[in-house]
Amino acid sequence: MSRLESMRRRLTAQIDGINWAAGQIDGVAGDVLEMGLGNGRSYDHLRQEIKGRRIWVIDRILKCHPTCVPPEADFLQGEADAMLRNLAQNGARIALAHYDFGCGIKDLDVEEGAKLSPLIAAVMVPNGLVLSQQPLIGFEQISGPDTIDPERYLFYRAP
Repeated sequence: MSRLESMRRRLTAQIDGINWAAGQIDGVAGDVLEMGLGNGRSYDHLRQEIKGRRIWVIDRILKCHPTCVPPEADFLQGEADAMLRNLAQNGARIALAHYDFGCGIKDLDVEEGAKLSPLIAAVMVPNGLVLSQQPLIGFEQISGPDTIDPERYLFYRAP
């Protein structure tokens, strides 16, 4: 599979996964967390599909499309571990987290996901959902929508 085909598959999985998750958290109180703003495409989709919830965003730099800039109060700029600790210390409660960090080197991406997993767990509400392109630890892996290859995008429920 070419990198272009892989990207198409990833973007389709993100769309289908976010749409599915939006319905799954209907009865779960809490905010949304986008980890990895990048160009802002998934953040933009979260804004469209999940109304009435605060959407926190973590990234090292703000370098997204101008139409996808989050409100200043919701953008946490810096290293993910420090920003997740900040959210936890300030009492944030997350119903849906979208983990979109990665440098494209599988071993490094898996290592980072494992390192950040306990910090993500610390901000999640019970039964909250985490969508991720990387494996995470300490969560119950669940099946997402049938349209997504279970090895392409991962779905977790918080304890």
